Amino acid sequence: MEAGDATAIFQAQRPRLVRLAYRMLGSLAEAEDVVQDAYLRWRQADQATVAVPAAFLSRIVTRLCLDTLKSARVRRETYVGAWLPEPLAGSDEDAGEDDLTLTLMLALERLSPLERAAFLLHDVFGVALDEVAGTLHRDAAAVRQLAVRARRHVQEARPRYPVAPEEGERIARAFYAASHLGDVDTLRGLLAQEVVLRADGGGKVHAFRNPIVGVERMVRLFASLYAKGEFQAAVFIRPLRVDGLPGYASLERGVMLQTTAFEIEDGRITAIYITRNPDKLSRVAQALGVAVGNS
Repeated sequence: MEAGDATAIFQAQRPRLVRLAYRMLGSLAEAEDVVQDAYLRWRQADQATVAVPAAFLSRIVTRLCLDTLKSARVRRETYVGAWLPEPLAGSDEDAGEDDLTLTLMLALERLSPLERAAFLLHDVFGVALDEVAGTLHRDAAAVRQLAVRARRHVQEARPRYPVAPEEGERIARAFYAASHLGDVDTLRGLLAQEVVLRADGGGKVHAFRNPIVGVERMVRLFASLYAKGEFQAAVFIRPLRVDGLPGYASLERGVMLQTTAFEIEDGRITAIYITRNPDKLSRVAQALGVAVGNS
């Protein structure tokens, strides 16, 4: 096979491989590193013996991700505050093909690496169980059990009712306005009783280190922040889909980029995910044409 042909085959598979690696790792930067490593191994392989390049490349990427997860798990044990996946932000037209939202990505984090790989390869990317078994060096029966356990966790986390894009944007805008204007009555009406807020600052910027749970606690929190003038220089940039969830991008304190995403059920916000860690926002900042600031 000519070098140009090998490169063309790989480039055709690259978007799918990056999606697979991102879903495994929760980091687009790490996913791209893994895929680049897979390309080097692809170039070194005897490509004449590869019957199905897509399967061969999926196998390489999965194994590299499993290796990366070993060190990633250790890093996350010492991570400051809540850990959230690096946000993939865009419009509804840019939504991913695999239908895994940020909520479901967090459900995957609770799985073992092998369960996660089995579920993603078989249920999301449509790889046959026998092929998944070969990739994971397990027999087909064991892989089937891995996928079943993973599927159960993911189904429990999957939203019961999808939110229409227009409704999601309306609620996102309403939350931003109510929280930043100190409108506690409207804010209380937007939130479910057991709403949970998680914020990822990574120890780099100010963020809530522990989850905030419950509507009254959250209303008091935002009322206090408003009273202290925390929102005076805030700027609403625009609505976004953040890993498939409705949300928005904003500049807090006039300099700090953050994305805010919402899980919504029956017209009320059940979960709020705030990403402030500048290491995770460089791509969002580039897409929006803003600088990533610290505060």
